[in-house]
Amino acid sequence: MSEELKQLLDILNLEKIDTNLYRGVTPKTNSKRVFGGQVFAQAMRAAQDTVDSERIVHSQHAYFLRPGDPSVPILYDVDDIRDGGSFTTRRVVASQRGKAIFNTSLSFQILEPGLNHQSEMPDCPGPENLSDDSQRWDKIRKKLDPLAKASSNKYRPRLLPIQLRSVDPINYLNPVARKAEQFVWIKTAGELPKEEDTSLHNAILAYASDYNLMSTALMPHEVSIMDPKLQPASLDHAIWFHDSFRVDEWLLYHMDSQRSSRGRGLSRGTFYSRDGRLVASTIQEGLMRLRDSSKAK
Repeated sequence: MSEELKQLLDILNLEKIDTNLYRGVTPKTNSKRVFGGQVFAQAMRAAQDTVDSERIVHSQHAYFLRPGDPSVPILYDVDDIRDGGSFTTRRVVASQRGKAIFNTSLSFQILEPGLNHQSEMPDCPGPENLSDDSQRWDKIRKKLDPLAKASSNKYRPRLLPIQLRSVDPINYLNPVARKAEQFVWIKTAGELPKEEDTSLHNAILAYASDYNLMSTALMPHEVSIMDPKLQPASLDHAIWFHDSFRVDEWLLYHMDSQRSSRGRGLSRGTFYSRDGRLVASTIQEGLMRLRDSSKAK
């Protein structure tokens, strides 16, 4: 297990400071804002701690309200809205300095049998012979001018806790217009203890689901996430869990974007296990504002 993965596990282990109240921290970073996937996953961990272990999160829907400050702890206040016969609902508000930066609703369900169908797993090369996106990212950053490098520091988290291997990598330095679709193999940078339960695997996948979605919506426009004129931000994010999986084993992350307009881009993703099961789905709308042609948010 890499040190970065251990660090990710540490930040997902929240401090409980009162009934339904938790504190989370951000690891040291060059970024000027907290990675959205971190807040999304920490909120899930806070809610999970208030729910019986036999009830598993099946969906989470969230809005990003303000940029999080990495230097300040984040408070997660869990509202135990409902405990039903088979479903449980929680609402979580994350705040810093007395102001909400994020809110989310989660639904948990007792596992039960039911009707079963899914879309076919896309046919694409496996991860074994693909290069690592983190290594490619580091090489790209060395070629950036200071302004672009500062922009990449501000908006792009480190990838090291999570391994990503793109089937057809984006050229971030010289983007060309292409179909808004990506295939990325994804897993943790090391094995997790075998006794870890489903809840942690779900939270780590929720964390990782914030990678690459916005860059998918940018692909038809010859604009890179590194472009200093671009003002990107996650606006909302949702994830659904359909089946069990291990996040320390390769999952295929298939992303596409069907629409961008009015300074926003909508992207969706599906996660498939190596045996072809569709285990989770996600969707996100992001701000994709070009500063030289748009009004302030």
